[in-house]
Amino acid sequence: MNGGADLGGMMGFGPVRPEPDEANFHADWEARVMGMVVALGAAGQWNLDQSRFARESLPPADYLSDSYYEIWLKAATRLMLERGMITEREVMEGRAITAAVPIKGTLAPADVPAALARGGPVDRPADTRPAFAVGDGVHTLNIHPDTHTRLPRYVRDKTGKIERIHGHHVFPDTNALGEGEQPTWLYKVSFEARVLWGDRAGPLDRVTLDLWEPYLRPAP
Repeated sequence: MNGGADLGGMMGFGPVRPEPDEANFHADWEARVMGMVVALGAAGQWNLDQSRFARESLPPADYLSDSYYEIWLKAATRLMLERGMITEREVMEGRAITAAVPIKGTLAPADVPAALARGGPVDRPADTRPAFAVGDGVHTLNIHPDTHTRLPRYVRDKTGKIERIHGHHVFPDTNALGEGEQPTWLYKVSFEARVLWGDRAGPLDRVTLDLWEPYLRPAP
């Protein structure tokens, strides 16, 4: 969706200033939020792309002004409310009132390191051949869905070149809607900076993105 998370090419946000030797967390509550989100992942009430969509679909004013873990907390709260895991009253009072809903699994503290190391692999066995080969020219679709997509706004309706075939991966656009993983081919696609940003961009600069096959068509 074209929400607050889709910032590519937008101006007025100033330079990115990395914090030297930045701590993992800037307050104790941030570590607690991360722990909650990791534990909730084991509950099996939503998938990775539904979680991403919950974050990116926050009101743009919230997304752009909240801290990283505030965004995580608001998205997790929304997902739990939507699935009946908590109620608005429980959020307001900060305590459990209703009976817990059944969940698919839990994550014991001793299992956390292994779960974090395992991550959430999204590569799947392929039952088709890729439509494009390395070196092929491709053109991206011009789409503006109000649901989740991994095709950034600034690279839509642009021509690039396939640099690598990553393999067969879960398609985020359908997975976020609960319509199944529908795995498809994922490519590393390179774009000339001037194709994206115009003649003021560096003539030798390029931008590469990982894009799924349904986003692409053969270059005209």
